[in-house]
Amino acid sequence: MLLKNNLELEDFISVVFKSESIEIAPEIKDRVEESYTFLKEFAKNKIIYGVNTGFGPMAQYKIEDSDGKQLQYNLIRSHATGTGTKIPPRYIKSAMIARLNTLSLGHSGVHYSVIELMQTLINRNILPVVYEHGGVGASGDLVQLAHLALVLIGEGEVHYNGEIRPTEEVFKFEKLQSINVELREGLGIINGTSFMTGIGLVNIVKARQLLNWSIKCSSAINEIVSAYDDHLSIELNASKKHNGQREIASRMREFLKDSQLTKNREHYLYNGKTTDSIFNEKIQEYYSLRCVPQILGPVLDTIEQVEKVLIEEVNSANDNPIVDVKNKQVYHGGNFHGDYVSLEMDKLKLVITKLSMLSERQLNYLLNSKLNEILPPFVNLGTLGLNFGLQGAQFTATSTTAENQMLSNSMYVHSIPNNNDNQDVVSMGTNAALITKKVIENAFEVLAIELITIIQAIDALEIIEKTSTETKIMYNEVRKLVPKLVEDQVLYPYIHKLKEHISEIDNGR
Repeated sequence: MLLKNNLELEDFISVVFKSESIEIAPEIKDRVEESYTFLKEFAKNKIIYGVNTGFGPMAQYKIEDSDGKQLQYNLIRSHATGTGTKIPPRYIKSAMIARLNTLSLGHSGVHYSVIELMQTLINRNILPVVYEHGGVGASGDLVQLAHLALVLIGEGEVHYNGEIRPTEEVFKFEKLQSINVELREGLGIINGTSFMTGIGLVNIVKARQLLNWSIKCSSAINEIVSAYDDHLSIELNASKKHNGQREIASRMREFLKDSQLTKNREHYLYNGKTTDSIFNEKIQEYYSLRCVPQILGPVLDTIEQVEKVLIEEVNSANDNPIVDVKNKQVYHGGNFHGDYVSLEMDKLKLVITKLSMLSERQLNYLLNSKLNEILPPFVNLGTLGLNFGLQGAQFTATSTTAENQMLSNSMYVHSIPNNNDNQDVVSMGTNAALITKKVIENAFEVLAIELITIIQAIDALEIIEKTSTETKIMYNEVRKLVPKLVEDQVLYPYIHKLKEHISEIDNGR
């Protein structure tokens, strides 16, 4: 992937999920070196925040030129205070790409050695150990990015060949040289929104994956219950103006196009032959089956909006101050503030929670024989009473969905002033992105259980030959990982295995 400062989601997929290498466009080196050279000259006899001043509330203190380099080291070391769970390497890699892109814009005044070393670390998959807790997302992801900066100066720890190793040891083995700290490399690296954005971009990829599997599950359930197909019709969905709804209905129609199980309302109910006063079959399905385009449509539209905002963010200068070589000026402000990302992550976790709620209700419909009236309780293919089918799995899906409902509360509005009230309104964007990550992981668990149940239901009704081509593909895909469940057996290994399968980028995107 060639880094040219116009990154798209596909670029992150190619590097983060498919391990492609990053190349730096030739013009980037010239731009970064020009920015560094200009700032170094411009800062003489001027007060420039983070170059010859302290940081945050300490900005009132002038720093002597002789202490300038030590100032940057002090900033990095003092802010590497992360605690809690280690962030998985995939998300760190995404954040590093985001930071590399921002610094390559030439608005940060960092030494080019930062660009070179970050590129090398990404390409060799040597990734800093970074912790979930620490960032408030206002002066950027200070704590998380400080752990990245710590590695760039040859300290801290890294993920290396599946192990956590001291950076100094790995650099020696890989013959790597730490960055040149010259002017404002410490502040330039840690002052920005790149961690919340990098995590958020992986969340978008995963959210799209989830949505695709939800569409598959929703389509297959319509086959299982032989639902009428007019709720997916072009005509009905075109009468509402939302693009997401129309797109979901279109995908479901495509999925079901050769199904022998869904029914045409005109053939069954508009033929003038029905004389019954009480109908045994449902005239309309429950909302979890009939309203899928209206429920998943907002999910799709929100994912599209979130992606747009995060791509804008990742291609923006998001630190402070901003170096403007063209106008020969340095501007102080707040581009590091993460409210854009925080708000979008809150939106994303809301719609993914709703997706998991839809999945849980569809699951309940299949497991409750009194609702569906065609399947044994809990889709139990064994002896009723002696065997339990998927009764236990429903507990897991229900509790996980409930956790998502709790986690979907906003981080965006949970600002807490800190930093001696210098940071008096903060975004909590890193927390928002990490909680969204958890909501997405939970949703994959619920969908895995639903998917097992769908395949069980197809076997219970012995209808696989009448299902659509797409459902047959899905059926065979699941059956390679999960056997037909007749006798009771331990289910968690199958749930874990299927969750891992459907969450992989090449399976369902």
